[in-house]
Amino acid sequence: MIRSISTQFKQNIMSNQSPRILVVDDEPDIRHLLGEILEDEGYQVSMAENASVAKVLKISTQPDLILLDIWMPDTDGITLLKEWLAEEKTLCPVIMMSGHGSVEAAVEATRLGAFDFLEKPLSLAKLLLIVEKALESDQQNMGLHQSIHVDVEPTGKSAAVARIKDQLKRLAQHDTRILFVGEAGVGKELYARYLHNHSSHKNGAFINVAVGSISPENSAVEFFGKEDGHKIYQGLLERANNGTLFLGEIGDMDKETQLRLLSALESSSFLRVGGSEAVNVDVHVVASTRMALDEEVRFGRFRHELYYLLNEVTLTIPPLREHSEDVPALLNFYVDYFVTHEKLAFRRFSMAAQNYLRNYSWRGNVRELKNVVQRLMILGVGEAIELDEVKNTLGKISNDSMPMYSVPEFFNLPLKEARDYFEKAYLEYHFEKTGGSVAKLSAAVGMERTHLYRKLHSLNIKL
Repeated sequence: MIRSISTQFKQNIMSNQSPRILVVDDEPDIRHLLGEILEDEGYQVSMAENASVAKVLKISTQPDLILLDIWMPDTDGITLLKEWLAEEKTLCPVIMMSGHGSVEAAVEATRLGAFDFLEKPLSLAKLLLIVEKALESDQQNMGLHQSIHVDVEPTGKSAAVARIKDQLKRLAQHDTRILFVGEAGVGKELYARYLHNHSSHKNGAFINVAVGSISPENSAVEFFGKEDGHKIYQGLLERANNGTLFLGEIGDMDKETQLRLLSALESSSFLRVGGSEAVNVDVHVVASTRMALDEEVRFGRFRHELYYLLNEVTLTIPPLREHSEDVPALLNFYVDYFVTHEKLAFRRFSMAAQNYLRNYSWRGNVRELKNVVQRLMILGVGEAIELDEVKNTLGKISNDSMPMYSVPEFFNLPLKEARDYFEKAYLEYHFEKTGGSVAKLSAAVGMERTHLYRKLHSLNIKL
C-alpha cells in the first residue's frame, strides 16, 4: 500500500483526529475501492452513491474533504458543488473526479472552487498526494490553492513547432507576458499551457477564459469577484492567484473590463464588486487573439495601455498548412487520445490517407484535424482508415455544415473575421458602383457619412 500521509497527519491520526472524507461516486467498485484505500491510510470514510445521499452525509459527518464524481444519475457533481458553495462560504476542499475527463471539465470545476481534478482511471499515488495536499491547505482560503496538472506538449517535430517550444521555455523563465497570435484552431491555448508548465507558476492553476463568452454585464464579477454581506465570490484573477490566467481572444473584451484589468495588472491588486478592501494577487496573465489587435487599438476599440502591457512579446502560432509535415504525428496523437480517453476502438491511417491529409488545406487547423479523427474513429469500421473513407468523411463534413449550397470561403472564418470580410466586399462593390463617391456610397448603403469614413478606414478600403 502506498503511504503518503505526512508526519503531522500521522500525529493527528494517533490523537484520534483523523480527517473525515466523504466519497461520492455512483460506481460501487470505485466507491468501495477508494473507501478501502483511504481507510487503510488512516482516514475516516463515508460513502454516497448519489447526490441525494451525499447531501445527507455532508451534514451528518461534517467531512474535512470531499471526493466528488462529476457524472451521477440524479444530480451531476458540478451542480452539486455549486449548491454547496452557495450554502456556505468556507466549504471544505472538494476534489472532482470524472471518467470522461477533459480540460474543459477541469477548468469549470476549479473555476467554481474545487481544489483539484482527478481523471479516471485514478492514479492511487496521485490521489493520495492530492488528498494530503488538500487536507493540509488552509480551508479558509479554499479555492486559492487550486491546481490542475495537465501535462501538455505541442505535437510535432517540424522546425516551426520546435522553434516555438524553445522560445516558450526561455520566455517562461522570466514570466514574460505573451500575446499569442494566430488563426482559430491553431492551438494557442495549448502553447499557453506549455508556457505555464515551464514557468515559476507551474504549481498553481492554469485557468483558461474564453473572453467572448463573458457578457459585459457580468464581466466585472467574473473577473474580480463579488462581496455580498458575508458571502464572497472569487473572480477569475483571485482563483488564478500564483498561477496563470489565459485570456482567449482578448480583443472581445469590453472597454470597461479592459480598464479594470489594466489597473489590476499595474497594481497587482483589485477590489471585488461590492468590496472595500484590496485583494493582492500574483498572477501570470497571457492572452491570445486571432484579429489584428494593433488595428483595434488604432481605431479605439482596444485600450493601447492594456495592449502594450499584455504584449511584451508577440508569438505567432502558424496555421497547420504551414507545417503540414506534422500532420501524421497529429493523426497518431489523436488516435491514441480517443482510444485512451473515450475508449474508441483503435484504427490506423493508411499511408495514402496520411499523404492526402498532409496536403489538405485544414482551414480549421488542428481543431479541425481532431474532429476529423474523432469522426473517423466513431463512424468507421475496421482497423485501417483508407483514402476513400477519408475523402468521403471530409466531403460529408463539408456537406453537413452547409447542405443546400456551396460554402463561401469566408464562412470558415471566425465570426468577426467573416463579418469584416463580408463588409469589405460589400462596401467595395457599392463603392465601385457609385463611382468612388463617398456621398453616393453613404446614400446607397444607408450609413451616416462620419461612420462610413470610420468603417472604410477600419477595413483598409482606400479612398
